[in-house]
Amino acid sequence: MNFNNTDKRYNQFSAFLKNKFGAKVYKITIDAGFSCPNRDGTISKGGCIFCDESGSFSQAHSNVLSIEDQIKTGAETLAKRFKAEKFMAYFQAYSNTYKPVDELKKIYDASLNYKDIVGISIGTRPDCVDDEKLKLISSYNDNYYTWLEYGLQSSHNKTLKRINRGHDWETFVRTYKKTKEYGINVCVHVILGLWETHDEMMETAKRLADLDIDGIKIHMLCALEGTKLAEMYEKNEIDFMSEEEYVSTVCDFLEYLPPRTTIHRLAGNGLKKELIAPRWIGKKLDTLNKIDREFIARDTWQGCKYQG
Repeated sequence: MNFNNTDKRYNQFSAFLKNKFGAKVYKITIDAGFSCPNRDGTISKGGCIFCDESGSFSQAHSNVLSIEDQIKTGAETLAKRFKAEKFMAYFQAYSNTYKPVDELKKIYDASLNYKDIVGISIGTRPDCVDDEKLKLISSYNDNYYTWLEYGLQSSHNKTLKRINRGHDWETFVRTYKKTKEYGINVCVHVILGLWETHDEMMETAKRLADLDIDGIKIHMLCALEGTKLAEMYEKNEIDFMSEEEYVSTVCDFLEYLPPRTTIHRLAGNGLKKELIAPRWIGKKLDTLNKIDREFIARDTWQGCKYQG
């Protein structure tokens, strides 16, 4: 199975974008000063057990800069380091639809003023959107490659409750279907290793396959400094997958997904200086290479077990 004229056995998003736009597309991460209803007390206090104070943000820029300056700085840095020519504005920190729609328009518009921006990707929660917000986001479809990224993490309500997610699977499904009605691409975030059996993790893959998801980010559960999960790890209340287990589980997971689903992430989580465990996830390239080798050894590929 050939994906995007590469030797990858899965539909790598970066290669997909390069084919679509004729050049490699780089994401510019933006911190627009959003909060989250699962941290400010609207839903609950403390947030998800894995989320640190940065709101799962890479901290590439600081929100002391304006959005325009974050975009400009990011684009100039990427152009200098990698000769980058095309970019996507990526709203990553916290829940980036958690403001009134008139404020959202100003924020999103500000990220699209820079030349060579070809798309926008907005990370949020499935309980932080409504028709008015979806209408706004869909208005960018004609001129930009537009994505909403929903943090789901698992399709099992018992797991969502245990990680203090603050919403259930049914909420995600309703929001996903509504988002697709507006013609917006959807990337779903999933975490492997959340006290679930292998069969339960594969059930999540099959449920997402049934929805024909556009894209997915697969994360390895990890403990970062300052999180509830770190406290649990120190108390021996949770174990983490070995790299070998993770590589095998990722390949199993991808085999159930539709071949058209773009794979936005398979490895790497958190800043090394904040990472407590497992330490192996700090070597992203090694893990990706092992996933490639595992697919070759199996002679399988993304979608080989897809029943759609």
